[in-house]
Amino acid sequence: MRGGIGSGTASPLVAVAGAFVDRTPAWLKDFAIQTFGTNDKLALLVGMGIVLTGLCALIGVLGAGRARPLSKDGEGVRDLYIFWGLGVFAAVGVVGVLAVMDRPNFSWPDTIPTIIGTLVGLWTLDRLWRRLAPSQPEAVPMGAGMASRRTVLAWGGGLTVVGALGIAAGRALSRAGEVVEAARASLGMLHVAHPVAVPAGATQGVTGQTAYITPNNNFYRIDTAITVPQVDPDAWRLRVTGMVDQEIELTFQDLLDADLVEALVTLTCVSNYVGGNLAGNAVWTGLPVREVLARAGVQEGADMVLSTSTDGFTAGTPIEALTDDRNALLAVAQNGEALLPEHGFPVRLVVPGLYGYVSATKWVTELKVTRFDQDEGYWTPRGWSALGPIKTASRIDVPRPGEPVGAGEVVIAGVAWAQHRGIERVEVRIGDGDWQEATLAEEPTTDSWRQWMLTWQAEPGEYAVSVRATDGAGEVQTEEHALPAPNGASGWHTVDVQVR
Repeated sequence: MRGGIGSGTASPLVAVAGAFVDRTPAWLKDFAIQTFGTNDKLALLVGMGIVLTGLCALIGVLGAGRARPLSKDGEGVRDLYIFWGLGVFAAVGVVGVLAVMDRPNFSWPDTIPTIIGTLVGLWTLDRLWRRLAPSQPEAVPMGAGMASRRTVLAWGGGLTVVGALGIAAGRALSRAGEVVEAARASLGMLHVAHPVAVPAGATQGVTGQTAYITPNNNFYRIDTAITVPQVDPDAWRLRVTGMVDQEIELTFQDLLDADLVEALVTLTCVSNYVGGNLAGNAVWTGLPVREVLARAGVQEGADMVLSTSTDGFTAGTPIEALTDDRNALLAVAQNGEALLPEHGFPVRLVVPGLYGYVSATKWVTELKVTRFDQDEGYWTPRGWSALGPIKTASRIDVPRPGEPVGAGEVVIAGVAWAQHRGIERVEVRIGDGDWQEATLAEEPTTDSWRQWMLTWQAEPGEYAVSVRATDGAGEVQTEEHALPAPNGASGWHTVDVQVR
């Protein structure tokens, strides 16, 4: 169900989760992604469920105190129990209302469902507890306690049915997901003047090595949306505002009717640890952002574009990354298919060479041309750097850490990336030996990762195998270890290999 009538603000539980994410410091975000990976939001909701269960248990204990047999002079004590029980429940409701008010695009009608739910809950608890509580112990006839407990069960069962019917009704009324799926299915093949063809030489075919193209369903997902926005493309609009000669507004059909291009681009999350898997490569289809900005007319002095998502997320992108010759796109398709909702349908930003937190806005609805000294993206005030250029990185895919291999010919393989600079060389060091140059696959574009492999004549023993890359600008990947915050992890990926 949705908790908002006007703007479609998420339910109180989701709103509280969103408010928590908004206030998450860099170190905690880093820890959550390292620990739970792409299941970080599920872990948050489970944790909230545990906390709410504890609160409900506390409320129940307080309410049970209202039902304890007391002397006829104990009515005031019972009222104190019920006061505290209802007080805790009301406090939970107030937190829910405040969280809904904190959401993007908030309007006052959004609070109505939470307020009504809280008031109904207070009334219901009061009625239940009063039915359980005898006024005088000696006046309770035999079997009355059992009868009143049956009444409580009946009330509880009735409320459960009502709640289930409410959820079913909400789902029946909300056809957003069905609309999105129907729109995705009807998108069909997009006309692209110069389709991208991945050459066979871009793939080395080593078992266990990361595939050159990441399947859509396996593409990593890191964003601030607790629930995936379901955006109707017919209602979607993109506004270009700020320091422009004229503000413009585009529809989804405007994008589809434009001269679309395809681009091979590897996206990387700034929270990716050395050797991590928060990176993926795809063929993206969309309209170059530079053409949209040219249509609006960028004014002198602008150095940043603040992109805004329908869920309120913002990213501050250096304007040169959106106006130079790289294929920064308003993407509508991934690997020849309409974007999945979790990857930004109907439209998202794809910008080569920048970490996603400053560029890869999903469900994008506005591009505001502005300046870094006037605006900032979502993560910048939370301790992350403002620019976010991707660091040169490399990863060992095989052999896997802790997986023993047989003596003889062993293939070491993986991927390396330095988007918009390209990979010039990859080297591998085995134990304390010299660096050995790996064989590189073909590089169709400098905006995507590059596969590499090295054949090793392995003898029995235990070895630390490390990899480093050199980018197209001649910069060698640094050995210096750094955590993801505030501007991306660094260091050589090293795995321990046991040769039998």
